[in-house]
Amino acid sequence: MLAPGAADLDLDGPLARFAAEGYAPLGPVLAGDAMAALRARADEIMLGRVVYPGLFFQQDTTTGRYDDLEFGKGWTGPSLNYRKIEKLERDPLFLAWIQNPLFGRIARALLGEAVSIYRAVLFSKAALGGTVLPWHQDGGRFWGLDRDPILQIWTALDDAPVAAGCVEVLPGSHTGGLATPLGGLVPAPLALARDAEAGAVAVPARAGEAMLIHNHLWHRSGVNGTPAPRRAFTVCYMAAETRCLRRKRAPRSFVRVF
Repeated sequence: MLAPGAADLDLDGPLARFAAEGYAPLGPVLAGDAMAALRARADEIMLGRVVYPGLFFQQDTTTGRYDDLEFGKGWTGPSLNYRKIEKLERDPLFLAWIQNPLFGRIARALLGEAVSIYRAVLFSKAALGGTVLPWHQDGGRFWGLDRDPILQIWTALDDAPVAAGCVEVLPGSHTGGLATPLGGLVPAPLALARDAEAGAVAVPARAGEAMLIHNHLWHRSGVNGTPAPRRAFTVCYMAAETRCLRRKRAPRSFVRVF
């Protein structure tokens, strides 16, 4: 599934930038035929033509406002307007991309030889749609783990220009740890105090390009103002010894991928 030469990509530069800035574009790494297959599979899952028990679905808003998102509804019928689909490691095509040799090299370099995943998620912004995702971090008590993961690898399945709501980051913000113990959305007063708006950097991507994102990096995205969909697949890798701390239900187990 890798583009020619991607398996042997020199990682010294990206890993150094990841450590310093909390993100690092890898350039084009996904082969064209694999990209087409993943796009098609994403649509098949959203339209109910391919079904896996236990997938998590969240419909997008029609307003673009994050506060209008609805939770807990799951699958609501065939639609290309799902904002988020999780547990895609259950699909063999997506699992093959999760386990590609380049991502294996990166994960082992940062996490050690035994690697599991916390989540494998399709984030989608339909043509002329999507929802603003405010500044947030991917960790904290909300994630329910004995340690925060540090590595996510994001892959663009479609072009993600600025007009389509590309990822925006606040470089170096990961070094300050969590903005709140709970994690998730960064409170607006903290973002204002940090002058995050002035420091925001847009990271447009072409289809097939990938990027490393530290879980504590402040990042966000806007709505899609283009007539084409903007789909991306992101995987959170973590050391295999990471454990779930939840008590109200049985602790989660995690899929080992390397």
